[in-house]
Amino acid sequence: MNPGLRSGELAQAAGVNLQTLRYYERRGLLAEPTRSPGGHRLYPAEALTLLRVIKTAQRLGFTLDEVAELVDLGTHRHGRRRDTSLQRRAATKLAEIETKIADLQTIAESLRTALDAGCDDLTTCATTDCCPIPLAGLDHGDNK
Repeated sequence: MNPGLRSGELAQAAGVNLQTLRYYERRGLLAEPTRSPGGHRLYPAEALTLLRVIKTAQRLGFTLDEVAELVDLGTHRHGRRRDTSLQRRAATKLAEIETKIADLQTIAESLRTALDAGCDDLTTCATTDCCPIPLAGLDHGDNK
């Protein structure tokens, strides 16, 4: 029977550092491990899977709070339905990401236009009608 993974072994296998393990424990994402007779932290093998799930969810754009909710919901769900909380949350996250991508594409296009126009000084450029950078509204009390 495998007694478990020590902190360093788990951290290395998951590609995280020891401080991340402790942080996830404090946040409640990772259960506090048992201790060996010598006082070493021993994590169950499932902790590696959980860490991989957490890191993957973060790469997909979920915050740690959202990941905690998803993990918690997953451990308490016994039946499977098509319209699961994960499905709803993933759809919401996808919409957020697509909005961010659209915003970034707009920003990239503005920067391309500024580069093509040869803008060297934003202050000077902003005072001309042909400025390609969307500075409209900045001097109209929009910054409160």
